[in-house]
Amino acid sequence: MFANLGLHEKIVRALKEEGIVEPTVIQQKAIPLVLQGKDVVGMSKTGSGKTATFGVPLLNNMDEKGQLQYLVIAPIRELAVQIAGELKKFGKYMRFTVATVYGGVSLGPQMEQISRAQIVVGTPGRLMDHIQRRTLDLSRIKAVVLDEADKMVEMGFIEDIEYILNQTPPKRQMLLFGATISTEIDHLKRKYMNAPVLAEGEMHVQDEFLKQYYYNVRHNEKFSLLVHLLKKEQIAKGIIFCSARSTVEMLAKNLRKQGFNVDMIHGKLSQNNRMRAMEAFNKNKTDFLVASAVAARGMDIKFLSHVFNYDLSPDPQEYVHRVGRTARAGESGKAITLLSEKDFGTFNDILTRYRHLHIEEMPDEQFEKIRFEAGFSRRPQGSRGSNNYSQSWDRRSGNRSGPRSEGFSHHGGSDRQLGVGHDRPRQESSGSDWRSGASSFDRNARRSRNPRPGFRSFGRR
Repeated sequence: MFANLGLHEKIVRALKEEGIVEPTVIQQKAIPLVLQGKDVVGMSKTGSGKTATFGVPLLNNMDEKGQLQYLVIAPIRELAVQIAGELKKFGKYMRFTVATVYGGVSLGPQMEQISRAQIVVGTPGRLMDHIQRRTLDLSRIKAVVLDEADKMVEMGFIEDIEYILNQTPPKRQMLLFGATISTEIDHLKRKYMNAPVLAEGEMHVQDEFLKQYYYNVRHNEKFSLLVHLLKKEQIAKGIIFCSARSTVEMLAKNLRKQGFNVDMIHGKLSQNNRMRAMEAFNKNKTDFLVASAVAARGMDIKFLSHVFNYDLSPDPQEYVHRVGRTARAGESGKAITLLSEKDFGTFNDILTRYRHLHIEEMPDEQFEKIRFEAGFSRRPQGSRGSNNYSQSWDRRSGNRSGPRSEGFSHHGGSDRQLGVGHDRPRQESSGSDWRSGASSFDRNARRSRNPRPGFRSFGRR
């Protein structure tokens, strides 16, 4: 019970009204440490309640009549808005103000909020704007939180974060939280944290809750298989992840033409459109969300039954964050990956890096071939002509088990009629300055790596 952690009755009551009664493992370990004022590095799986883990003890220690006391830094604006909303829920019986600051909107209202806030939640770029304009003074704050710290480093925010931290008192409390904490943030720990304590919760969703599957499919038949699965599966609510915003847009458009109630979210959409899409999805006004990486980290999407990987991000870590959107808080969920020859290298990296994963191969499906209308018609240089053969994945070697193709397979029509028609799309580069530090890779080098020993052979039969 949260009352046993030494929290104020007002906070315990608010948590209970939100249906939060029993603390998770990370909450049991980290909340007492934060209450004691210690610097904490918190690691736990997606969906384990990290916002409450740092937010609840900070609210408990907060002076409701004081000035600005806490700063929470988040990598993307959607997460900043979500954190601010959760803090308001946890502290709804307390008197305090949260200022939420992010780019793409006017500075004026944010300046007004900051002037009377006890807590500021914001993204690095806009926080720097306010500091440089002298509308945000961090010289007296009591604590700083870096949420999704590893993602901020990966996105290239390390210099911005250091700039912000240099504006804070040297003896303030500092908290780092994330589903993974990479070695790249060791510099931040050494330079800015005082005797940090590690609090580690459950790192992976148990197999009994999250079932993971993959299908081998020709690249130009992915869309047809996806439509088939969306109709076949018993889906309460689902996210379809793509690694490029161009794919997000084309896939959403084509799914709507097939009669699916879908919306989309990626980094180049306006803030209002992104928030509208998330709100509609959370309120069950749409059944499916086609999304890029901006929805894979930190977003609280409840009662999500299915996650589909339409393609894979070059960063193996993104797979874990994508599938972690489902099977949250004791609910069951299913993650399905559509694996074509372009995904083989990354899939091998995922299996090699995350040896605990149990991703089951599904047998070939019989499905109707559906026309996919691409947003452009130019074929890339170096693509080849018709190749009437299929390729599959060999788990033992991590390689293709068929002849190599640099182009498309054609089956009675062009790729732009039957297939995805968007080869080599640009990697997501969102309005939140998302950049994957592992986005570039050499496919030949990937295939030459030693695979994980003991892989069983799998692929098309």
